[in-house]
Amino acid sequence: MKAKWMVQAKKADFNGIGEKYNIDPVLARIIRNRDVIRDEQINIYLNGTIDDMYDPLLMKDMDKATDIVVDKINTGKKIRVIGDYDIDGVNSIYILTNGLREVNADVSGKIPDRIKDGYGINERLIDEAYEDGIDTIITCDNGIAAIEQIKHAKELGMTVIVTDHHDIPFVEDEDGKKYIYSEADAIVDPKREDCEYPYPLLCGAGIAMKFIQVVFEKKGLNKDAWQKYLEFAAVATVGDIVDLQDENRIIVKEGLKRLHISKNYGLNALIELNKLEKSTINAYHIGFVLGPCLNASGRLDTAMQALAMLNASDPENAGILANNLKELNDTRKDMTQEQCEKAYEIIDNSELKDDKVLVVYIPGCHESLCGIIAGRIRERYYKPTIVLTDAEDGLKGSARSIEEYNMFDELNKVRELMTKFGGHPMAAGLSLKKENLENLRRELNARTKLTKDDLTEKIWIDVPMPIDYVNEQIIEQLSLLEPFGKANEKPVFADKNIGIRSASIIGKNKNVLKLKLIAGNGKIIDGICFSEIEEFEQIVIEKFGKSELDAAYKGMNNSIKLSIIYYPSINEYNGNVTVQMVIKKFA
Repeated sequence: MKAKWMVQAKKADFNGIGEKYNIDPVLARIIRNRDVIRDEQINIYLNGTIDDMYDPLLMKDMDKATDIVVDKINTGKKIRVIGDYDIDGVNSIYILTNGLREVNADVSGKIPDRIKDGYGINERLIDEAYEDGIDTIITCDNGIAAIEQIKHAKELGMTVIVTDHHDIPFVEDEDGKKYIYSEADAIVDPKREDCEYPYPLLCGAGIAMKFIQVVFEKKGLNKDAWQKYLEFAAVATVGDIVDLQDENRIIVKEGLKRLHISKNYGLNALIELNKLEKSTINAYHIGFVLGPCLNASGRLDTAMQALAMLNASDPENAGILANNLKELNDTRKDMTQEQCEKAYEIIDNSELKDDKVLVVYIPGCHESLCGIIAGRIRERYYKPTIVLTDAEDGLKGSARSIEEYNMFDELNKVRELMTKFGGHPMAAGLSLKKENLENLRRELNARTKLTKDDLTEKIWIDVPMPIDYVNEQIIEQLSLLEPFGKANEKPVFADKNIGIRSASIIGKNKNVLKLKLIAGNGKIIDGICFSEIEEFEQIVIEKFGKSELDAAYKGMNNSIKLSIIYYPSINEYNGNVTVQMVIKKFA
């Protein structure tokens, strides 16, 4: 089913905002579309700095948790940080262990093995810590749902502090939701319903950084000492795909500045290995180049490799570890493509294709790939998707959702069918007995209220803007809206009745479409498309005939008129600077 193009219609005084903040009204409209409305919000969105970040002590239990840790440090007690095996968990454990060592804590770190341990803290890790003489466990990027595991640790006489950002588990009855908390000595999670922190959507590493900020203050360090961890919190914030709004935006903006001059041997080696220009790295490079490498070790080996790379004390060792991560990621890409093709075949050739919620079992799939594959399936079919594969004690997998379906809440309604689950509205992890596979699929589909409209992808256009309106100044101003990511997506522009003067396919792999576009005022403007070539040709043939497509490819007069979704950019080639439209969709 083709995506539906929708135009944002949110109202504001765009001219007034433009004049006040010295920006084009087009930018004012985009900012309003991101639900940034009040003056103070707009100012922080455009000009926010570290000074605009919130006091960590506003977070429920932060004062209590850091008091406990400072006391443990002062009395020489052994502390163990237990993280998670993804990019957020690795950076969280890096921040906490290195930050605590700076104040002379006797601290060690441990990341669960994805295959042996599964997600988060478990009894084996707790028993191991107990045998190692650990007094206090701090979780990061996990722990909020570990009710029984933390009970076990408390029975052993251990102190437990939870730092997490995942949704609070709950049960629901006729009286509404009843949230479930563990017996931990302190629980720092801004999603607690009794937490008054102004922005609850930090990632695990953001909370870890805030934790260290308070510990440093209580131990008398320089008030800015914690800022060295901003680059790691930024990498985790982008890589964990949390909303890039409010305080997260500041973390990423400030973190990127520090990443550009990073002294971390591991990050520098990974940047160099991927042939990136360090001074121009942005959120895209973290999300699609560096992040997958950091995640790869937790998928196919152990995430301790990624942590070791961040902790590397010399460039040579860092280079070896970074190379290992890149090779693992290359292997992961090939494995993912193979399993995705298998998944598409399973769906297209079974009754699954008619389901509104896809529950796909892929025998023999590496369990670490389930989340990526679920994401690809969701994109292809635009349906909430759960991908499961074989595990030691049944099935294990990951879920990815669409905006119209709260995956965490829906799984919670059938929690009796699973042995373990947790996550967010848009993503979750789960385990279950194999005999419950069909029950899970049937129950989720029977309960869902998703409509045909819900299951039609919608592309929201920020501004219907004639391509001849674009100039270098607007393109330069668009950089003020960065970093782009979840909840602050790269703006979407559209124009209609665009003529095609000529078309050509270029590039080493002949996968780039270059166009000469005819704007409404007759101006010729460059266009380029890095995908959708087949879509372009199909639409032109359907609407105008193959002869008109051939004419465009020959640079001859033709009658083609198309609507386009685009993003404007600057193209620099041989010293010439021109405005160019990067085209995402045709209609």
